[in-house]
Amino acid sequence: MGRRTTIPLLGLALCASLIVGCDSDSGPGASATSKTVAASTSVAPPPAPGALPRITILATGGTIAGKATAGSGVGYTAGQASVQDLIAAVPGLEKIATLQAESIANIGSQDMSEEIWLTLARRINQLFADNATDGVVITHGTDTIEETAFFLDNVVATDKPVVLVGAMRPANALSADGPANLRAAVTVAAAPAARGRGALVVLNETIHGARDVTKTHTSSIQTFVSPNTGPEGYVAGDSVRFVKNPLSHQRPRFPLPEGSSLPRVDIVYSHAGMRPDQVRDAVDHGAKGIVLAGVGDGNTAKAVLDALAKANDDRVVVRSTRVGAGEVVRNAEVNDDELGFVASADLNPAKSRILLQLLLTVNITDPLRVQQEFTAR
Repeated sequence: MGRRTTIPLLGLALCASLIVGCDSDSGPGASATSKTVAASTSVAPPPAPGALPRITILATGGTIAGKATAGSGVGYTAGQASVQDLIAAVPGLEKIATLQAESIANIGSQDMSEEIWLTLARRINQLFADNATDGVVITHGTDTIEETAFFLDNVVATDKPVVLVGAMRPANALSADGPANLRAAVTVAAAPAARGRGALVVLNETIHGARDVTKTHTSSIQTFVSPNTGPEGYVAGDSVRFVKNPLSHQRPRFPLPEGSSLPRVDIVYSHAGMRPDQVRDAVDHGAKGIVLAGVGDGNTAKAVLDALAKANDDRVVVRSTRVGAGEVVRNAEVNDDELGFVASADLNPAKSRILLQLLLTVNITDPLRVQQEFTAR
């Protein structure tokens, strides 16, 4: 039987003693960047009053930097255009901000890794700690952009804008959406109203918060939605309009771990006729945590629940849902108190995995403590 826990109605305070606060623009992990980071342009001095804001564009590849395959209506190769090519494709971008540009990686985002996440986060923290920029824009593939955004939202300790942007069509496609998206992202990053909102994702003139945004369509340019909360705002030309207030308090951020990886957490996907093999495989391969992408309210077959309860003796189990919207309610269909499980609230499986990885890096493993963090964040 898994670890038992009772979740009180009160006492959902964050574990601030183990997680870095964010009451300044300097952040954790502001160490030297990885060798994969290309040399940047010269760091500009702080802007004079009335000067354009300084925005740093960090490129990671993706469709926005892709080139379509000749003779194919859908095929393309990601990460073919340089960050300078992307900037050159947007006339007038230099009138919005003073730009610096660097390449962190040049991949399709299906190949995004924890090593690149950590390199990216350390570089962003260093830029802000050195007061070398007023905001950051990250070009990124759309497949995992929501995961990178959520990771950065939890480790970049600043109130300055961090904006992720991608495209659904490659750079040389008919009606490529990348140039307009990049212009909108720089416009948002340069906007004073973007401060204090955490990491943002901007595509198709819509601004989304990192916690709720998700990709919902394989090819539509309106693929990103925030199903539980709605978008943060919209972009129309040079106008940025937020429809939500910024965060009422500065959330504590996690310190970046040493090295190039995070604790292993596996996702198991529930389906009709499911057997417990996925759970056993995760245990056998050394997973420190398991996230269930459950049916409905985070449920699954009884044999799988039994396997998860057994696995929960020495690792953390979080119940999420494969459904695209809604909240996993604690103790509604599964007795979480009895089994020692954690309910993910409205975090999808991919983001639940990231939050659990970060909690494990600061040795938060007790189900009660983990539940407090999932509830509070």
